[in-house]
Parts: sequence; C-alpha cells; structure tokens
Amino acid sequence: MSRTLTLMLLAAPLPAVAQGVLVAPHAVFIDHRTRSGWVQLYNPGSEATEVSIEALFGYPITDSIGHLELRTIEKPDSTMPSAVGWIQAFPRRTVIAPQARQTIRLLVTPPAGIADGEYWARLAITAKGSAVPVSGADTSQGITVGLNLEVRTIIPMVYRKGSVTTGLKVSSLRTSMEADSLVIRARLARQGSAAYLGTVRGALVDATGVSRGTFESPISVYYDIDPRFAIGTTGLASGRYLLRFSVTSERSDIAVEQTLKAATVRDSIEVRIR
Repeated sequence: MSRTLTLMLLAAPLPAVAQGVLVAPHAVFIDHRTRSGWVQLYNPGSEATEVSIEALFGYPITDSIGHLELRTIEKPDSTMPSAVGWIQAFPRRTVIAPQARQTIRLLVTPPAGIADGEYWARLAITAKGSAVPVSGADTSQGITVGLNLEVRTIIPMVYRKGSVTTGLKVSSLRTSMEADSLVIRARLARQGSAAYLGTVRGALVDATGVSRGTFESPISVYYDIDPRFAIGTTGLASGRYLLRFSVTSERSDIAVEQTLKAATVRDSIEVRIR
C-alpha cells in the first residue's frame, strides 16, 4: 500500500509555542562497517516539547505538473531497497526542555547476507506542542477550546554496503511560458546503484552570451522524476535565448564525503521570448 505526502508545513499563523524542533543533519548516512549514526534535536521554543521518532519508507516523485512530493509505502515489498525494519532509535521518545538539545542515537541491524548496495528509509521526527487557544471560541460556559499541534520533520536515511555508484541521464528538456516566468521541465533518470543527490542549475543566455536569468535547486533522484523549475522573464526583451541546463553531483547541505561523485550532465535548448 502506498500513499503520497505533499511536503508542507501548516500555513496558518500560529504562536511560537507550536514551533517544532530543529533537526541536524538534513540527511543521515550510515555504512555497513559502523552501522550507527545520530541526529541532534534542538528545541528553540519557550516550553518543553515531546518528540517521537519513527522510520518509514519513501522517496521523492513528481506530479503531473512537476511539483515534488514524497511517496511513502507502508509495506514495501522485497524488491524495494528498504532499511526501515533495521533501524532502532535511542531514545525513540523524549521530552526536550526549552532551548535544550538532545542527541538521538541510531543503530542499524540489517539481516545477515544482504547484497551490496544502497538501502533507504526516512526518519520522521514529530514534535508535540502545547495546546493553542482558538480565538473567537465561546468561553462563556467556562469551556476552553484549543488545538493540539504536531510538527513533523522528515529527513532521509541512507544505508550503504560495499561499492555503490550513481549517475544521471537528462532527456526531454523543454520549456513553456506561464505568466511572467519561463517554466523548465526535464526528465531525470537515475543511473547506477545509488540515489543521485545533486544540484540543478539553469541560465537563460542572450545572443551576446550574457546571462539574463538563472535558477539553482538541490535535487534527489531515487527513481525517475520530471521536475519543474522556473526563471522570471519580467523585463526581458523579446527575442531568442539559449537555456543552459546542468546537473552536478554536489550539494551544499550534504557533507562532501557523503556525496557520490558522478559526471556533470549538460543540455541546452533554444527559447523564444515574445
């Protein structure tokens, strides 16, 4: 059974008491030799926060218009590289005092004889805040109305055994105009035995070779995706431009020693701005 989660936080303005914990690092990498790792939690709020950690299996996908979502699978089958059943967190539940930190130790115990490769999980860290009063509620009868809020942070966990490789193939690079933006789509197909973690960059270049607009975005390709990017076109003169598109296996939010190197992939397409 699978379900798709859109990665969102509550959009309504809420008091600071509802703020979740801060989590570091942004991704956890564990190898077969050490079989252990950690995450650090920090409570920036003014009240104690109850925190729980669970593991789930999921990976990013794109919807029909190119927006990234997290697909989670409740019971991954044997064909999927799931490490969910191997992870133990110590402690799994804890209460973090205001402005305090808590280190969560992770122990991974894979079954004997697993094949070389990369295995995935997601760590879901849920922080429960205290009840937030609901404004406008009728309290004339002495009844207090409030919302019990939870803030959930989900980060990837990668388990590697033996030699793993990654790479990327770019195809179907295309553009379209939407209001005052040039929308860029491209099919990104992972190569090799491991997820591709990198950075996508694009530049819109005029006939003189001057860049008139750019974008840059981190990207994670576990399975093939078709993401959407955009460059603003307000103020651009009508005419022909060249869109230069590249993907490199580097990420500013992931330690260099954890990234898998792969050749930079480049493509380009002519664009007409009217």
